[in-house]
Amino acid sequence: MLPRVSLGLLALALASLATPLVHAAGQLFSGPLLGYQTHREVAIWLETENAREVSLTYTRADLPPDTAADSPAARPVTVTLPAPAPMPAGGQPMKFILGPLEMGARYTYTLAIDGEPAPRPYPLGFRTTLQHEFRGAAPDFSFLLGSCAYFNEPPYDRPGRPYGSDSTIWTPMAASGADFMLWLGDNTYLREADFSSTSGIWHRYRHDRATTNLQPFLAAMPHYASWDDHDYGPNNANRSYHLKDVTRAAFTAYWPNPSAGSASDPAAIFTRLQWADAQFILLDNRTHRDDSTVPDTDAYHKSQYGRAQLEWLKQQLAIRNEGGARRHLKLTFIATGSQFLSERFYPGSEDHARYPAEREEIIEFIRANKIGGVVFLSGDVHYTEVMRRDGKLPYPLYEFTSSALTAGAHTGKLPEDAGRLLAVQQNNYSRIAVSGPPDARVLLFTTHDPAGAELGRVSVNVADLAWPAEPK
Repeated sequence: MLPRVSLGLLALALASLATPLVHAAGQLFSGPLLGYQTHREVAIWLETENAREVSLTYTRADLPPDTAADSPAARPVTVTLPAPAPMPAGGQPMKFILGPLEMGARYTYTLAIDGEPAPRPYPLGFRTTLQHEFRGAAPDFSFLLGSCAYFNEPPYDRPGRPYGSDSTIWTPMAASGADFMLWLGDNTYLREADFSSTSGIWHRYRHDRATTNLQPFLAAMPHYASWDDHDYGPNNANRSYHLKDVTRAAFTAYWPNPSAGSASDPAAIFTRLQWADAQFILLDNRTHRDDSTVPDTDAYHKSQYGRAQLEWLKQQLAIRNEGGARRHLKLTFIATGSQFLSERFYPGSEDHARYPAEREEIIEFIRANKIGGVVFLSGDVHYTEVMRRDGKLPYPLYEFTSSALTAGAHTGKLPEDAGRLLAVQQNNYSRIAVSGPPDARVLLFTTHDPAGAELGRVSVNVADLAWPAEPK
């Protein structure tokens, strides 16, 4: 966990971020953003403008006070990269991949652009993962999750009342002390003037990432992201969107995930990560998506994920089974843009209930391979809810949907659902904490308003999600 940042300090810091930091030849336009974190390597993203080169200097921050300043462990390390050529809408997004680093260590870092310091008015630091396997119990951890972040830009917005709320929600999120953030799609909203051209797409990603209140949050913890229709293309976009190669390029340029797709599916953006005793599978529900309105028949079983990604998902699930390389894992979170467990059909819905054969194939694979601890995460619907489904597996399936961060919230009557445990119909973000000893881990889901106040909670005993032991 990175050091907590007080709300007061963040409020003071934001005042100095209203304009970019100008230097002799270049400026820091947005970031830095912490990307993926591993035992020996981390990614740090930032965007410059009119820069020639950028230097990042990092130093251990957890050494004993009596460590000699000239010892190898205490020496600062500087990495200098040439700034890339400007993207179609201007700006120079770039990533530093730092390593090899020491495992389980804390670091601080500074930036310089064209040789001039580029300070930020809040702490810049990161840590590496501590290996707990074969050494001790998995550490407690928590992460934030959310979807549907709309950043207003009046010339391109809908007339009338702004669709996006103010950006104050990022301040308590930055100060939350969570270990990382999962962005569950619609992390930006491409407007009609954006998704019609390459320049428009790159402008939207660049404009939204530079939002002033967002900057301290980007630096406060690692960020991992998937996408949904609005950061992929038009509303409810399917695999036919003609500029999906452009949005993929923009997405991968602005989100330093551990990977994007696979050798057998290089066009997609799915990825995975591991944290403590949980793995996270972030799926791509757009690149290969059949349209939601296409009938699912015996002659044609439509898909959200495409065959290559579906097979990749199965192997990721199987490898954590007993005796596999990830046998220490107790939980597998599957994150996808559209709701997975919802059974509700209504105009415009894109739930997996509209893809019944594919959904049943996934559930049947889990059942056939006796994989416990599967939990679903989703966004999209502009309200937050927790669903429980019994009877599909020998243990209950849960889905935690978190929406909307700043986009308009759904305030109308929700469809009836006997398995709904919680619903919140206002702007919010969510948090999942996993804690306790190995045989008594607890998953606690909480959701919070834009000021950070708790709106509701659901607790699940992780042991209740285990595959039942075979009778002796």
